[in-house]
Amino acid sequence: MIITISGKSGSGKSTVARIVAKKLGLKHYSIGDLWRKMAAERNMTILQFNKLSEKDPNVDLETDKRQQELGKKEDNFVIDGRMSFHFIPNSVKIFLDVDDGVGADRIFQQKRGDVENYPDIEETMERLWRREQSELKRYRKLYKTDYTNTKNFDAVIDTTKIPADKVADRVLQAVNMIKEAKRKQNL
Repeated sequence: MIITISGKSGSGKSTVARIVAKKLGLKHYSIGDLWRKMAAERNMTILQFNKLSEKDPNVDLETDKRQQELGKKEDNFVIDGRMSFHFIPNSVKIFLDVDDGVGADRIFQQKRGDVENYPDIEETMERLWRREQSELKRYRKLYKTDYTNTKNFDAVIDTTKIPADKVADRVLQAVNMIKEAKRKQNL
């Protein structure tokens, strides 16, 4: 079983994916971690790296190819990434939603290092909005899809008022319901 977790910035994708993977005894992969690593290797912020991606599609294509290969070669893992649902279509697809202000506050509080460091909450919200616009533009151009369209997902969970461990429990409930529904379809 492969579970892909997508969602808005600050929705808890990586945190929830790690918890779900641990509870299920599965491997965890994070495209956000990979993206931050790739930005740091180029001495760029996330926003700068996204802007580079708008000009050079090879940046996205490298990341996307890694996800596609992973989905073909492995089974039994949890991966968090905005477009993972698209590149691993045989997965259980979960979308985590969050109020923009709450998501920005979560990211601001995390202090993710030099590649994603914000001076205040207002700047955090502004940069996250620009980042989302950059990503939406690139993904529409490259893949003709919108990762914020919840119709692409098997389940949508609003994380605004729920702690990560409770979100993980809801993800596991959704996964079990989806697996059971698919099992019944195949009978």
